[in-house]
Amino acid sequence: MSSKLFITKPLKDLFEEAADPRNGFKKALSATNLTTLGIGAIIGAGIFVLTGQAAAQYAGPAIVISFIISGLACAFAGLCYAEFSAMIPIAGSAYTYAYTTLGEFLAWIIGWDLILEYLFAASTVSVGWSGYIVSFLKDFGIHLPTAFCYATGTDLIQLPVLGWVQKTPELIKLLISKGMNPEILPQADAILNIPAMFIIVVITLLLVIGIKESAGVNNIMVITKVGVIIVFVIIGFFFVKSANWHPFIPKNTGTWGHFGWSGIFRAAGVIFFAYIGFDAVSTAAQEAKNPQKHMPIGILGSLTISTILYILVAIVLTGIVAYPALLVPDPVAVGVDAMGQKLFWLRPIVKVAAIAGLSSVILVMLLGQPRIFYSMSKDGLLPPVFSKVHPKFKTPYISTLLTGFTAMIFAGILPIGILGELVSIGTLLAFTIVCISIILLRKSRPEIERPFRTPFVPLVPMLGAGFCLLQMFSLPFDTWLRLIIWMAIGFVIYFTYGIKKSKLQNRIR
Repeated sequence: MSSKLFITKPLKDLFEEAADPRNGFKKALSATNLTTLGIGAIIGAGIFVLTGQAAAQYAGPAIVISFIISGLACAFAGLCYAEFSAMIPIAGSAYTYAYTTLGEFLAWIIGWDLILEYLFAASTVSVGWSGYIVSFLKDFGIHLPTAFCYATGTDLIQLPVLGWVQKTPELIKLLISKGMNPEILPQADAILNIPAMFIIVVITLLLVIGIKESAGVNNIMVITKVGVIIVFVIIGFFFVKSANWHPFIPKNTGTWGHFGWSGIFRAAGVIFFAYIGFDAVSTAAQEAKNPQKHMPIGILGSLTISTILYILVAIVLTGIVAYPALLVPDPVAVGVDAMGQKLFWLRPIVKVAAIAGLSSVILVMLLGQPRIFYSMSKDGLLPPVFSKVHPKFKTPYISTLLTGFTAMIFAGILPIGILGELVSIGTLLAFTIVCISIILLRKSRPEIERPFRTPFVPLVPMLGAGFCLLQMFSLPFDTWLRLIIWMAIGFVIYFTYGIKKSKLQNRIR
């Protein structure tokens, strides 16, 4: 039984499947498309949402250090992904890589983990999108009902200038220290996040229509948001109050992970979610025009550009606004509002860029998830319906619709903190397995042609896996518990369906 669990899929089978015109997607993505696809996924949630969330709850201004730690981990993991994506240009990302190196059972684990990653990522970012669209409409006198713009049960308080934010003990302390009485401020409890659900529906329908059309829309959104982010950083430097950076590393509250160095590492684990764009690039390998050449460019190029922008925005944002006030779905909008009435013209521009940026992230996440379903279904580990491709649009439309519906439900009811941490732990686990797989495959299959080779093996993969594991262990126990429950559900499905229907298992029986 144990030998069957770790049977590996021959590489020749993967290449034959990719070459079969009945299974192939439309080859429509260039190196530029792949790079902007990666930037589209990376630049969005990290800058527009999680920077404020992680600074307010875990690291304070030292969120800058957290981004550097996560960026280093991603650099090492990105080099490993680049080798795999050029060597095995097949849809499925880390799931496919694990199937060829670590065996079917571990491939199932990583595939099930990726479902968690992409599904909750789309929901997480749609919550941030909701915050920015509400703020944008408010600038034009359109006020959506507060109770229907936040996750179910969210405790809210309305601050002067900044508007509705989540109420926390740190925020109450800040208000009291400023001479304000929190008890007299308007407060509310949320019921459902309708705007977040709406954007999931729109992008799901776009993805059903086709990958080429989706990539074109993504390119426009990426150019818009990167340009505006650069403008925000340049202008924002003139409004920085150095007092907001002191203390740069807030004193630990006495609880592990809440400020101090432990908070920096926990924040690094939380914001790691923001770097998963290059992972999404690898899921589109079968749709690349020249995957051996273009996949490494897309992965490493998007990662480099995005990391630089993350660090710059984190420095400026925590300098403009005191970090406890950044626990909102739209922290950059809060930063722009704090600049004052003289820069009123910048508010709608930044918010439009955020809306476009977050839309592109949702698009890439909802694009990646069905392609994981597709690969697992083609291997027999999931029912055949998940690998059905639309006869006209050439997209996995049934799994796209299913993914969109599920993500919509989670987006409406769950807060962004829980969603983001679930995505981060799933991403970190996926990256750890990819890094380890590079070392194993170099030893077991040295003869395979590698158009791109990860440098300094085994050092780079070991550093990648080590950084990822360190950040995983920094995440809260509740997040680990949710991961364990999710994995337990996956084990039940594998041992009751997957192992019996596996095409590779049935071939050797």
